[in-house]
Amino acid sequence: MDTAITPLALYVHWPFCVSKCPYCDFNSHVRESVDQEAWRAAMLADLAHEVGKLPGRKLGSIFFGGGTPSLMPPETVAAVIEAAERSWGFEPGIEITLEANPSSVEAARFGDLAAAGVNRVSLGLQALDDEALRFLGRAHGVTEGLGALDTAQRHFARVSFDLIYARPDQTQAAWEAELTRAISFGTEHLSLYQLTIEPGTRFATLLEKGELAAFDPDAGADLFEATRALTTAAGLPAYEVSNHARPGAESRHNLTYWRYGDYAGIGPGAHGRRGGMATVRHKKPENWMSAVARNAHGIAIEDPLDTHGRGVEALLMGLRLAEGIDLARIPGAPIDQRALDRIIPLGLIVSEGTRLRVTDAGMPVLEAILREIVAA
Repeated sequence: MDTAITPLALYVHWPFCVSKCPYCDFNSHVRESVDQEAWRAAMLADLAHEVGKLPGRKLGSIFFGGGTPSLMPPETVAAVIEAAERSWGFEPGIEITLEANPSSVEAARFGDLAAAGVNRVSLGLQALDDEALRFLGRAHGVTEGLGALDTAQRHFARVSFDLIYARPDQTQAAWEAELTRAISFGTEHLSLYQLTIEPGTRFATLLEKGELAAFDPDAGADLFEATRALTTAAGLPAYEVSNHARPGAESRHNLTYWRYGDYAGIGPGAHGRRGGMATVRHKKPENWMSAVARNAHGIAIEDPLDTHGRGVEALLMGLRLAEGIDLARIPGAPIDQRALDRIIPLGLIVSEGTRLRVTDAGMPVLEAILREIVAA
């Protein structure tokens, strides 16, 4: 599969939380202290291994994510950025994103992180309602979250934040008011997700006990349409099923994923895709550190993907985009043609030459469409 049209991306996973973290699933990674010099050296060694596997490439984006990456020492952030630039070189206008929780503690570090080279931040605001934030299990309140947003906008040229909607008992009028307020803050990018109940979560347990009512799918579809209407009117059209941006402000890093380009993943638990290989790093920090010391990389799994597997992944990722996918880039694209022929007349998906894309009408039922047309 041709990956030449997408720039190389680097994902840096920082797994640590400094206390029991309400934001993520990395509570087992809580550490009261971290040997920062040893950690930085291991991260740079892991990076050097990926550089050797992907020579001659230019880097288009770096994304610092994981547990609490905004608490990553700015010196380590700077060291990774400098090593990546020295080893690969940067595409013009490289996007360097850091994922952050909207707390005052983390916001206080934004200036140092910007000085280290970060030029974009993605904030997990989640909601603009204190009761909703408590329901979602978030530690911050609206005031603290908006304070962090204000600080981010003062330090970074590019800012994104996310919200979760279709929450229990949320009306369309309430969501439209919340989204209108969110748009008024003037960020160039918004990630807007419907609440999903995943197995094994607190929400799933509450649902099973009858203490939480599932959101009506028809009401969810109405909210989805209202979301797209409001963001489009504000100049932030949807470019992916849940992501909205001003033209030119799309997440370059995520576009590499969705366009099925190569990306290197370093740090505990990081995943990567490069040259038809799927890589997974050791998840537990101590195991990852030991692996780096032993092998000069933290890889636990490195598996080749066959043509069919790569085709399936490319379709599942690419059809999330409003632009769709060019089937000419996917040799032997695993499409169930009969299913596709049944769905096209419904106006949910269109075929234009070699390009296949899901329509606005089809996006609310994207998962169902993918189950039908992607041949397993």
